[in-house]
Amino acid sequence: MATSKLRNLDFGIKLTSKILKNSNSFAKLTLANTRVLSTSSYLEKASTTMTSDSSGSTTGLGHKKTFGNPLVTPYLSPSVWTDIVGLTIKHKACNLGQGFPDYPPPAAAKEALLKATENDFLHQYTRGYGHPRLVNAIAALYGKDMERSIDSFSEVLVTTGAYEALYSILVSLLGPGDEAIILEPFFDCYDVMVGMSGAKPVYVPLEPPSKDQKGPDGIIKANDWKLNLEKLEAAFTDKTKLILINTPNNPLGKVFSRSELEAVAELCKKHDVICVSDEVYEWMVYEQGFSHVRIATLPDMWERTLTVCSAGKTFNTTGWKLGWTIGPNELLKYAMGLHQTTVYTNATLLQEAVAAGLEHELSLMGSDESYFTWIKWKLKESRDMLVESLKEVGFEPHLPQGGYFVMAEYSDLPISLPDTDSNDTSAMDFKIVYWLIKEKKLTAIPVSAFYSKDHKHIGEKYLRFCFIKDKKTLDTAAQILKQWKAEM
Repeated sequence: MATSKLRNLDFGIKLTSKILKNSNSFAKLTLANTRVLSTSSYLEKASTTMTSDSSGSTTGLGHKKTFGNPLVTPYLSPSVWTDIVGLTIKHKACNLGQGFPDYPPPAAAKEALLKATENDFLHQYTRGYGHPRLVNAIAALYGKDMERSIDSFSEVLVTTGAYEALYSILVSLLGPGDEAIILEPFFDCYDVMVGMSGAKPVYVPLEPPSKDQKGPDGIIKANDWKLNLEKLEAAFTDKTKLILINTPNNPLGKVFSRSELEAVAELCKKHDVICVSDEVYEWMVYEQGFSHVRIATLPDMWERTLTVCSAGKTFNTTGWKLGWTIGPNELLKYAMGLHQTTVYTNATLLQEAVAAGLEHELSLMGSDESYFTWIKWKLKESRDMLVESLKEVGFEPHLPQGGYFVMAEYSDLPISLPDTDSNDTSAMDFKIVYWLIKEKKLTAIPVSAFYSKDHKHIGEKYLRFCFIKDKKTLDTAAQILKQWKAEM
């Protein structure tokens, strides 16, 4: 057993070494995470950073009392999701916090899963980088959408959700001394994964609109949050390895415009930087006049872009935990190398079902019968319903153009929180969310959770609500808000 593990480790080291020797297009890519290359250098580094207590005593196992990889231990505290989901369950609150759908998956995907269970062969391991039928379906659908040929076996990687895709990309490409630019607000795993790689996250916040920027309908739009290009360019240094973008954005719902993405693309090319584009809400742009632009399709950007997608978001199957990354093999092979030595492969049955769903959508793409068409209509209907309920009680929603979240400002609400512990340093949006769950039985997410420490004051003014919910759930939330208003 031990010999087998050593052989696998040696194979991984040799494979990654070979990958690095064959990568010539990007000067910075030769600086891929070298901790993957040598366990001896990593252990030497870890031993110098591990400390014991003042007595220098050891445990019965002979270990120093301070455990854990020093790159990982700073991120072991419970996340916002752990705390809020626990409170939601405890108080039986109406959950508009978590981004999981009340809608069922499309029939084609569910039926394909049931059918797949009848094939005994599909109960076994499949290809590690992605089930052949699934990677072929991804290459066909995205090839059509991107208007390019995609090699299903070298330019597609299937992972355990977009989460693992991001982890495999960031930890395999980044290392100590590197920097990664993150646009804020951002999904809260981005900077954690960058930090675990040993790299430094560099934050550039979108600039929020002022209240006098309301449109004729009296509503502020998510796309009124602007990317300051001067501040973005100032964030690039000779240490910058990559930039992380998310469009449509979670939690904001902003759909980045073509001109904004072109500006990002020009900076990537100017500074020789990779773009990791999180596009898990890609099929959920529902506002008239807006469309999803893939930065990988802009001139000379395919070669330096990794596009991250999600079956859970695409088909309302968050529990299936499947995602994929599309991009040039010169970049993708690093994530492939990490994936094969961690997760290795994903559930064959689920990949078969998602493949069938994508094949079905490809045959209907652009038609009224397409699920992608239906979900846009359904989300717009749900968004409008929730936005009206929030406005009625006194929230100031920032109308999203894509995704399934809305950020709402609460400053005009007469919220009177009970006296709290003087040692409680929680941000105000966290305190309000805890109060909402306990007192009103309604769950939201504090938006400061999507910001870095220095910029939490920007997000602290808002709460995030999820609207990919059925009418019954949204009606329950509306009744809670109406009752709250009556009590004011």
